[in-house]
Amino acid sequence: MPKTGQAALFRGRSAPRGDSSALTLTASLLGFALICLDASVVNVALPAIGSDLGAGMSGLQWVVDAYTLAFAALMLSTGAFSDRVGASRAFVVGAAVFTLASAACGLAPDLASLIAARVVQGVAAAVVLPASLALVRQAYPDPARRARAVAAWAAGGSVAVALGPVAGGALTTAWDWRGVFFVNLPLGAVVLTLLVRAPRSRPRPAPLDLPGQLTAVVALTALTFAAIEGGAAGRAALVVAVVSGAAFLRVEARRPHPVVPLALFRDRTVATAVAAGAAVSVAFYSMVFVFSLFFQQVLHLSALSAGLMFLPMTGLIAVTNVVAGKLASRYGPRLPMLLGQPLAVAGLLLLLFVDAGTPPLLVAALLVPLALGAALTVPPLTAAMMEAVPADRAGVAAGVLNAARQVAGGLGIAVFGALVADGFEAGLRLSLLVSAALLALTSVLSCRLAGRPARRP
Repeated sequence: MPKTGQAALFRGRSAPRGDSSALTLTASLLGFALICLDASVVNVALPAIGSDLGAGMSGLQWVVDAYTLAFAALMLSTGAFSDRVGASRAFVVGAAVFTLASAACGLAPDLASLIAARVVQGVAAAVVLPASLALVRQAYPDPARRARAVAAWAAGGSVAVALGPVAGGALTTAWDWRGVFFVNLPLGAVVLTLLVRAPRSRPRPAPLDLPGQLTAVVALTALTFAAIEGGAAGRAALVVAVVSGAAFLRVEARRPHPVVPLALFRDRTVATAVAAGAAVSVAFYSMVFVFSLFFQQVLHLSALSAGLMFLPMTGLIAVTNVVAGKLASRYGPRLPMLLGQPLAVAGLLLLLFVDAGTPPLLVAALLVPLALGAALTVPPLTAAMMEAVPADRAGVAAGVLNAARQVAGGLGIAVFGALVADGFEAGLRLSLLVSAALLALTSVLSCRLAGRPARRP
């Protein structure tokens, strides 16, 4: 980036009021979409990565979870980091590092190098996500306009997640698995260009909680290791996870500025939004991972064909996100969440009948209710979370919500990947039942949310 462009960005060059909000939303949406794309574009490429780099099931799980784990664990602090240095400055640093790490992934000569670069990608993504949502929160002070902006932001991420398998299949077939990382380079350049003209956000005091962050990283890493590796090493890691988790809770209860303010969860809207977001992530991200393998390893489809099998579920997500945002703006978050979660449960239960003899197109059709249910649920729960916290805690709240979602998705992939490794069809059915049970529980919790219409201008 030219020095003049950097100076303009960090000085917060002024823009007309009408253009400012739209420009900020566009940059935030594209940045969020970029990091969400990377969460799903890799899935269809996993068999090709395994073949080229000699990775087994656990290695492939780490390719996904190295990104997810770093993303989730560091997001606990990057929300406060975003508030402390200013969301616009945090956003540009995160986007630049993410783009460079994507190039390192594409050039990785072996599995260890790829996993290491994925960790750096996850760290950068952890900076981008809360900063992008905080920018949207700051750009739209009016609650009704903010709800629509958050819905658009969430829709951008959902579309990227949904298109990831299709893009991954196409890139892997037309090029090879390295193409799923190199595609981030031009996208990252566009985001950085937009950020040059976006107005600067003001920094706010936000002390960093290093003991809390350290114990969280140890606990989450150990828990993921236990789920993926199993055996004696896995049992030892589980003990480390429990001890570190207890230490984390003790530290957070005593710190004056904790990385996760436990008092947030006293608000039932916050607690419900976090629980529902975690359950949706377990169901959606884990099923995309599992069915990417199912299409290629059980039904023996090519990477491109496997990616195209996700097209029916991806095509309706953007429209459904917009509908969910409008419903939340008019009626409050409870209605779309109570429509979406049971629909996702029904979709998961229908997938129980899938086996090696099921036609691929039928499997693709049966994935649609899960996707629609998730798309109806995520924008309202995100908007509800943002409405439940003060503006000056937006970065921290965004970090908590999305860390919970990423942790849940990563653990789902770790656990369900281990289940299908021991027997694909039996493991698939158990994974579907666990996901359905979690969403059924959060559907009940969502009944406690306020049902009155959101405030309108």
